Amino acid sequence: MDEERLQVFIDGVTHYFKQVTHRAAEVGTPYLAEGEETLNYDYTGIIGISGTNKGSVYFTAPTPMLKSLLLALGETDISAANQADLVGEVANTISGNARRSFGSEFVISPPTIVPGSLEQVPLAREMRSFVIPITWQKHQSGLVISLQ
Repeated sequence: MDEERLQVFIDGVTHYFKQVTHRAAEVGTPYLAEGEETLNYDYTGIIGISGTNKGSVYFTAPTPMLKSLLLALGETDISAANQADLVGEVANTISGNARRSFGSEFVISPPTIVPGSLEQVPLAREMRSFVIPITWQKHQSGLVISLQ
C-alpha cells in the first residue's frame, strides 16, 4: 500500500470524528504490523474487501471510548449491543468513504462485529497490515488496513 492510499484512510478517520462528534481525533503515525501482530480492543468491526483489492479493514476500540462516542452522538443507551453496532458503523463509514476514492472496484462487505480477541477471526495476515493509531478524547483505538 502506498502513502497516497494510506492517506485516504487517515482522511476518512479525521473526517468521521470531526463530522460525527464535532471533536477532532488525533491520528498517530501509521506503522507496519509485524508478523502475526494484531491490534484489538474490546470491540472490532471488520470490513472485508474484494474486487481489484482484496483484504480487510478493521476498526477496533475499547469500551470506554465507545461509550463516550455514543454519548457524544446523543445516544443514551450505551449497552454492549449499541457499542458493537457503533464499532461496525465506524468501520463501514470509513471503508465506504475510501470506496469513493478508490472507485466501484473497491467492494466492501457489511461489517462483521467481534467482541474481544481477534485470534479466531481470519484476517489477511499473509498481507502487510498497516495500523493507524487513533486518539479521541484521550481514548486509544485503531484502524488496521490489510490490502493487496
